[in-house]
Amino acid sequence: MNDFTRLALRRELIDSASARGFDHMTPVQAQTLPAILDGEDVLGQAETGSGKTAAFGFGLLNKLVVDRAGTQALVLCPTRELADQVGQALRLFAATIPNVKLMTLCGGAPMRAQVNSLSQPPHIVVGTPGRVLAHLRRGSLNTDALQTLVLDEADRMLDMGFIADIEAIVACLPSQRQTLLFSATWPEAIRNVSAQLQRHPKQITAAGGDGQPLRITQIFHQVDEADKLAALERVLADTKRRQKAFSQALVFCNRRDDVDRVCAHLNKRGVSALALHGDREQRERDEVLLRFANQSCAVLVATDVAARGLDIASLPLVVSMDLARDIDTHTHRIGRTGRAGEAGRAVSFCTPRERDRAERIAVAAGIRLNWSRWPDNDGSARAQPPMATLVIQGGRRDKLRPGDILGALTGDGGLTSDEVGRIEITTARAYVAVARSRVKPTRDRLRQTGIKGRRFRVGVLGP
Repeated sequence: MNDFTRLALRRELIDSASARGFDHMTPVQAQTLPAILDGEDVLGQAETGSGKTAAFGFGLLNKLVVDRAGTQALVLCPTRELADQVGQALRLFAATIPNVKLMTLCGGAPMRAQVNSLSQPPHIVVGTPGRVLAHLRRGSLNTDALQTLVLDEADRMLDMGFIADIEAIVACLPSQRQTLLFSATWPEAIRNVSAQLQRHPKQITAAGGDGQPLRITQIFHQVDEADKLAALERVLADTKRRQKAFSQALVFCNRRDDVDRVCAHLNKRGVSALALHGDREQRERDEVLLRFANQSCAVLVATDVAARGLDIASLPLVVSMDLARDIDTHTHRIGRTGRAGEAGRAVSFCTPRERDRAERIAVAAGIRLNWSRWPDNDGSARAQPPMATLVIQGGRRDKLRPGDILGALTGDGGLTSDEVGRIEITTARAYVAVARSRVKPTRDRLRQTGIKGRRFRVGVLGP
């Protein structure tokens, strides 16, 4: 029996849950959805991957009145990457409800195009605080009909200095609304924000996505600054030996220039690596995340802010080149691995003068520091991913669908279904992961044969 049938959900959402394979609610859904459906404010502590998007998504969709004009739900996220992720999820959940309109409002996209689209008000807006506030101030976004406000990953929004923007946004919203606040951690600042924005919220602390405890082995290496790159190579080589097959790793640095330096070093050493930080253009950041998610990249090197919201189902290794600045950041980093009941390893490098900080993190996390020597290997970490990414210069506006692309690749294209990975379609482009050994012949064939009788420009993303 589907757990969702026991809730006061509209039939379309129960069908949507079944279509998504949601037979059983995750702990965060089981604990928060009844309160959300009853109209209560909720303060929820939950990590990315816990199922919280479905919890607040089903809640706001359940009371959506499609025939009523106006924006009825607003979801604020700290980064464009997370906003895109949430927007895509909500579109999937709403697929069984006809005529639901959703817009994503983030910086990096043309303001004029967003203003034009807002002339036909969407039912749901997902966005970052800065761009949402800009539209509110110029009057292009009207929230008179708003019923639900969601703050997703609120702790990160505060870390990024969005509190003033959030307060200004809330001042533009109806006072009679439901406010749902989700945060991975509950520092005092989050409780203060909750007291400002919410009315007697139900406070819920939820376990992971499937209720299983995280299976993360934490290892600390004392490493001099000059030896960190060599230590990283040894850790990557050791992980490759343990996995006996291709595996991915996420590497954190505290500074943007260190991200670029580490990434360049790995590529010179034969490791397929990509860099992610705030200095990159937004489209480039989106494509980097896409390539890592579809296994077209072996190692992602990132700052904490850029990697917020990253959700990779199976990630065996996280490495902190620099010790996290605080316990919340450390918790966020290690939470990228060991998900869905799988085992994971989190390795942190610590210079001799940082040992005291490492001890403080351990006390706050309730763990015992596991100090270890470098892995005993030659540091040969060469790693090329199994997939590469094709970019097709056509997207939703060209009526391209995933099935059209899959058919072109596996029909006359000559690929097996196992040689085709994730397909992502945006307004103007489509991205598809293809077995690395077949990517160039596949690109050439698509250029010649087209998709459903239409020719598109096709290239390979990255080297």
